[in-house]
Amino acid sequence: MTTQYKKVVLAYSGGLDTSIILKWLQEQYRCEVVTFTADIGQGEEVEPARAKAQAMGIKEIYVEDLTEEFVRDFVYPMLRANTIYEGEYLLGTSIARPLIAKRLVEIARETGADAVAHGATGKGNDQVRFELGAYALNPGIKVIAPWRIWDLTSREKLMQYAEQHGIPIEAKRKGAASPYSMDANLLHISYEGGELEDPWFEPDPTMWRWTVAPKQAPDKAETLELEFSKGDVIAINGESMTPAKVLRALNTIGGRHGIGRADIVENRYVGMKSRGCYETPGGTILHKAHRAMESLTLDRELAHLKDDLMPRYASLIYNGYWWSPERKAMQTLIDETQHHVNGVVRLKLYKGNISITGRRSETDSLFDTSIATFEEDAGAYNQKDAEGFIRLLALRLRIHGKRK
Repeated sequence: MTTQYKKVVLAYSGGLDTSIILKWLQEQYRCEVVTFTADIGQGEEVEPARAKAQAMGIKEIYVEDLTEEFVRDFVYPMLRANTIYEGEYLLGTSIARPLIAKRLVEIARETGADAVAHGATGKGNDQVRFELGAYALNPGIKVIAPWRIWDLTSREKLMQYAEQHGIPIEAKRKGAASPYSMDANLLHISYEGGELEDPWFEPDPTMWRWTVAPKQAPDKAETLELEFSKGDVIAINGESMTPAKVLRALNTIGGRHGIGRADIVENRYVGMKSRGCYETPGGTILHKAHRAMESLTLDRELAHLKDDLMPRYASLIYNGYWWSPERKAMQTLIDETQHHVNGVVRLKLYKGNISITGRRSETDSLFDTSIATFEEDAGAYNQKDAEGFIRLLALRLRIHGKRK
């Protein structure tokens, strides 16, 4: 190794892979390692990571609850754009990476570290997301990606390395765990690998962890009212909540009604196709409700402009460009459109389905009953005006028709 580092900040989950990386960094670079473990709502205790890091001789350990920041500053801004990648993916993994990259860089600055490290593989999108974020926030930062460097290229080699270096191999890693590679946060849980690598294979019903099968959901529908302020949900059924509490509550409610399952073959940024399964119950509800709120309060051309921009915005997030100038510029436009997205949406959940049953806005509705009514409108709309309007619209079509 020609490059030497005195101190490296590692994104550390406490699991086998990142524990091996921790030891590998110490052995390979003879450096001090700082561990950073983020709680972004993955549903597992993160404090055990502290004890594991201490047992491996780590002196500077960061274990942080970032759930509110995650939803407030990353998930909510993304949802204001009605963001979906390739028509189906609500970007649950993608949107978490810029926050982790941000804290890695901040901790490196706080501790005087000269490099950061992550456990993403050389085949996936996460390596791109982590590193583009890190370089955008600190152009001079050094990034170590062990999976692109070491020769531990199989599960067997990893297990041998762990045994040789006294790294505990938990029982669940020996066969009791899920056969899938999973990633969870407050927005979603994903499943990849194993039998899912065959896109024809139907997932085992026991794979899903957050949602019940729609046929097993309650036989009675559940009605919710979501209150919006400037495009963000601030209350459920009249109860005010913080962003993270909103998402956590909707995950629970949506999960018991079988909301938010997806089975997708997506195009990774590195060039390959990948099959993944996702559970995003709360995010699915928020997405559906937000579009309903905008349908009442957003100008037609503004709404259509947002729809035109959304696929580009989704690709920027998926591909790791959250901190790019173009994403920030688009966010400014998106947020500008949300000033009047205020009101309440009523929806009904039933066996995997979401039905919008009502929407209202006391101050910002653009729905004018006097104009839209099928009854007598007292002159609010002159139907004769439509004749000239249509003739002008048809002018180019008539000229084109004559040519034929």
